[in-house]
Amino acid sequence: MVSAYPEGVKEFVIYTALRIVLFAASLGIVIGVWMLVGDQVPLLWAVAIAFLVSGIGSYFVLNRQRAAFAAKVEERAARATAAFEARKAKEDLD
Repeated sequence: MVSAYPEGVKEFVIYTALRIVLFAASLGIVIGVWMLVGDQVPLLWAVAIAFLVSGIGSYFVLNRQRAAFAAKVEERAARATAAFEARKAKEDLD
C-alpha cells in the first residue's frame, strides 16, 4: 500500500506528540506542586522547569520512539545518498 505521506512522518508525528504530552504533564505537575507550596505561580519559571523536566524525562521515557524515528531518517538518507551516487555515476558514463 502506498502512503500519502513521506516515509518517516509517522514516527516523527508520534515522537512529537508524545513530547508535547510529556511537556503538558510536566507543566501541570510543576504548577500543581508550586500552588501547594506557594500562593502565586510564576509562569515563566514553571514553564522553564517543565521544559527541563520533560526534556530529561523524554530522554529516558521516549527512547524507543526516538530510535525508531532516527532509524527511518538514517534509512532515508542512505537511499538518497545511493540515488545521488547512481546519478553521478550515470553522468560520468555519459
